[in-house]
Amino acid sequence: MLKLTPVLKDYLWGGYKLKGFFGRDNGGRKISESWEVSVHPDGLSGCGEGTLADYIAQNPKSVDEAGSAFPVLVKFIDAAQNLSVQVHPDDEYARRVEGDNGKTEMWYILQADEGAGIYCGFARDTAKEEFLEKVKNGTVEELLNFIPVKSGDAYLIKAGTVHAIGAGCVICEVQQSSNVTYRVYDYNRRGADGKLRPLHVEKAVEVINFRAFKDETGSGRFEKTEGGEIRLLTKCKYFRCRELALKGIFSERCESSFTALNVLSGEGTLDGEKFTAGNSFFIPCGETYTLEGNAKIILTNENEGSRV
Repeated sequence: MLKLTPVLKDYLWGGYKLKGFFGRDNGGRKISESWEVSVHPDGLSGCGEGTLADYIAQNPKSVDEAGSAFPVLVKFIDAAQNLSVQVHPDDEYARRVEGDNGKTEMWYILQADEGAGIYCGFARDTAKEEFLEKVKNGTVEELLNFIPVKSGDAYLIKAGTVHAIGAGCVICEVQQSSNVTYRVYDYNRRGADGKLRPLHVEKAVEVINFRAFKDETGSGRFEKTEGGEIRLLTKCKYFRCRELALKGIFSERCESSFTALNVLSGEGTLDGEKFTAGNSFFIPCGETYTLEGNAKIILTNENEGSRV
C-alpha cells in the first residue's frame, strides 16, 4: 500500500473548494485540479521519497500481471467557472498526432451548486458545418446536451465526445493517462499572459463524434458487501470504477490489477494507517488491503480481468 501526494494545478477557471473539502493548500492561490494518482509527466504523484512512476518502473507487475503501463490518471476538479467546450481524441489519433494516449474519462459529482450541470455531447445529430458556424458566432452551447447534476451522479465521457464541466461542480475524474485537450470554445477568456487562450478547432473536428449523445455509463445500484455497500460506477476498455460506502471492515485482493483508492469523505484506517477525506492510495496488483471505518471511497482498477 502506497500513500500518494498530489500535484496541484491553478488554471484560471478554478476555485477554493478543494481546500475546504480536502485541506489542499496552494499558497493562497486557487486550485483547479489536484492530480491524485498520476504517472503522467505533466504531473507526477509523489510516493515516499520519489514518485509513483518511479515505484512502477521498479515494480512493473504492481500494475497487472503483464507489467503493463499504468493506464489511468485520477484527479479532483473544482470548476468555479465554466471549463472550455472541448474534446479529447482517441488512442489512434492521439498517439499519431500528439505522442500521448487518447482520453476517455469518468466524472463522479462530489458537489454541485444549485442549477449546476455538465455538457455531454450533442443534443441531436449535428452536421460539422453547423457546428463550425456555431463555434464562429459563439453559440455552440445551443447544440450541446446539458445535464443538471447532483452529488453522487457519474458519467462516462468517451473520447470524441464534445463536453464541458459547468461552473459550480466539484468532480472526481478518472481518466486515461493523458493530457491532450482540444478546445473549441473558451468564452473569449485570456490567460495569464493577457492573450486569448488558444483554440484547436481544426484538430477537434477531426475527432468529434457528431452523433447525438448516448449515455453508456451503466452505473449500478448499491449492493451489500462485508463492511458496507458497493456499486459499479462505470467500466470501459481502460478502467472499472466502483463506489464503496464503508461502514465497518472491508477487505479485498485483486489478483489481476492494481487498485487506486480515493477517499471522498469520512475517515478510518487502511492496513492500520489512518486516512481522512482527500487521501489517495495505490494498492499493487495481488496485494490484499483492509479498510476499516466510515467513509465514501472510489476504487479504480483495470477493467479486463478484474472481478466486480
